[in-house]
Amino acid sequence: MTSNSQKRLLGFYERMLLVRECELKLSALFADGEVPGFIHLSVGQEAVAIGVMDALNDSDTIASNHRGHGHAIAKGVDLDSFFLEIMGKQEGICGGRGGSMHVADMSVGMLGANGIVGAGIPLAVGSALAHQVHNMQNIAVAFFGDGALAEGVLHESFNLASLWKLPILFVCENNGWSEFSPTSMQFVAEVRDLATAFKMPSRQVDGNDVSAVADVTAEIVSTIRSNGGPQVLECTTRRVHGHYEGDPQQYRDADELASVSDYDPIVLCEEVLQKMKTAGRDIAAIRTRVADRVSAATDAGRAGTLPSFGHLLADVYTPARGA
Repeated sequence: MTSNSQKRLLGFYERMLLVRECELKLSALFADGEVPGFIHLSVGQEAVAIGVMDALNDSDTIASNHRGHGHAIAKGVDLDSFFLEIMGKQEGICGGRGGSMHVADMSVGMLGANGIVGAGIPLAVGSALAHQVHNMQNIAVAFFGDGALAEGVLHESFNLASLWKLPILFVCENNGWSEFSPTSMQFVAEVRDLATAFKMPSRQVDGNDVSAVADVTAEIVSTIRSNGGPQVLECTTRRVHGHYEGDPQQYRDADELASVSDYDPIVLCEEVLQKMKTAGRDIAAIRTRVADRVSAATDAGRAGTLPSFGHLLADVYTPARGA
């Protein structure tokens, strides 16, 4: 008989595996020329997206960054529509015009990924302000990497959120890298230093432990919903793939690259499940379900329609008067 804790962890495992397999498939599609533009994968960081989202409601909002596939999938974006969008098809969530770095779906509170470092953060602040003004119990979440710590817009957003006591959670996915350089060579302070400077509570958690992320986030979110004001959560994790897909990562130490698998959140989760005496058939069933979902979404993406030139121009330019 599966215990409640096993059931919960199996759910985390399945959702993390779905994000992982979707991204690995997108990596293969990109290599084969079926995905236009660049893609930035979050392989190795799945526990953050799944753990944080477990504490949110459907009506809560999130703003992501250029490494946002996991956030979108975890928030509930339809998988077929997601693949259609990434593959640049007209039936995609944004008509194939947003693609990987700008995928958004307002129906599930996904305000969008963002190709500009730090640019999603003020969007989440604005959403939090809307929640507050309309006296809603919703919160907003801003996801950003440690590469955004030196961005002025982050500091401005921290300031406004703290001044107005907005219902927002700032989540820093600290993977140790700012594009091609260690974060320690880019920014002198720590995340908690910034939080303290702007009079916001902060917590740090092992971003590779999905249960820990979920538990800490649940505590923080409960406080924020009770008019507790903004908070900061730093999730320490690892970036497995390069800054962009195809990045040879020659700037990374070979030993550091070789050790990233030791922190794999999916492997760590499976090890805990095995200690719980979870039946192998349950793990196998999850893997089969995930593989089937990813295969179906890939087929849907391939079956989509390439946008016409006129469709691509829609909503870009205001029609001339009399046109």
